[in-house]
Amino acid sequence: MAEPRDTVVLAYSGGLDTSCILVWLKEQGYTVIAFLANIGQKEDFDAARKKALALGAEKVYIQDVCREFVEEFIWPAVQANALYEDRYLLGTALARPCIARRLVLVAKEQGARYIAHGATGKGNDQVRFELSCYALCPSIKVIAPWRMPEFYQRFPGRRELMEYAQKHGIPVPVTPKAPWSMDENLMHISYEAGILENPKNRAPLDLYTKTCDPTTSPDIPDELEIEFEKGVPVKVTNTKNGVTHRSALELFMYLNDIAGKHGVGRIDIVENRFVGMKSRGIYETPAGTILYHAHLDIEAFTMDREVRKIKQGLSLKFSELVYNGFWYSPECEFLQHCIARSQEAVAGTVRVSVFKGQVYVLGRESPHSLYNEELVR
Repeated sequence: MAEPRDTVVLAYSGGLDTSCILVWLKEQGYTVIAFLANIGQKEDFDAARKKALALGAEKVYIQDVCREFVEEFIWPAVQANALYEDRYLLGTALARPCIARRLVLVAKEQGARYIAHGATGKGNDQVRFELSCYALCPSIKVIAPWRMPEFYQRFPGRRELMEYAQKHGIPVPVTPKAPWSMDENLMHISYEAGILENPKNRAPLDLYTKTCDPTTSPDIPDELEIEFEKGVPVKVTNTKNGVTHRSALELFMYLNDIAGKHGVGRIDIVENRFVGMKSRGIYETPAGTILYHAHLDIEAFTMDREVRKIKQGLSLKFSELVYNGFWYSPECEFLQHCIARSQEAVAGTVRVSVFKGQVYVLGRESPHSLYNEELVR
């Protein structure tokens, strides 16, 4: 064991990688505080807490950030019609600054000088976590084991991690690991790596977990009325059964359920990572897909043509900044203010049909409509 060092707050998931990192950090002499955000993923949080404590974490913080994730991160993206490279709705990119904010708060409360994460050196998440943490607390130090030679040379593959886990009493998954990696939050789930690295390979049918197969989804559509105020959804009503939701979190979760039932929100893309490489990603973004189409429609109905042209350019830049991890940058903050200003008259109700993997706009109405029915007769 190394000489005692300072305290580090680890972004902990409960999985093999961050569990091994927790023990490794202790080997290096750090006092480890584990932080796990409940951001809507399917997780046994009580088991994760017990596991982290058993592995030697000094403390474990598990915090529910679902509501703030929707209200402070997803809603601005909906207002922006945020879309990276024309297809990706930014589910992971929006979650990282939300998690990082709480991570930094815990570090400040505990007087920790360091934070650590388990993101790899090839992905976007290392950038998103670190830029967010440095923006929120410039004095913080980041430990990124997967970029440190003493760590990645010791663990060049999963086999070495498994051996280390067995040696140190870290519980090893008994079920076979899926031949791809997954990351889930309330907005979406992503799948990449493993057998998906060959972009020619079709994704296995059993890969998807948030949405049903559109070909076997219900033969009767759900019709929804989604009400917006200042570009933000404030109410959803199912016209078939009268179910209504108004709170941001409940509304979003309900749309996830409806879209998932009908197989809405699946995409399979190759994207450009910030770190300079292309990657194949498969995403399920059920509620986000419904809201993208509904908001796009009410915005076109209520916004001046020339303002909308400018706003589309701002949205493109906003999406790029969010994807690349610059949520807390001054330029991203400026863009959010501009986009929010453009949404002041974006209010009204859009009626959509959700059916067999698709979202169909059926109609719209607004007190701020710029449509003149008399002129088109």
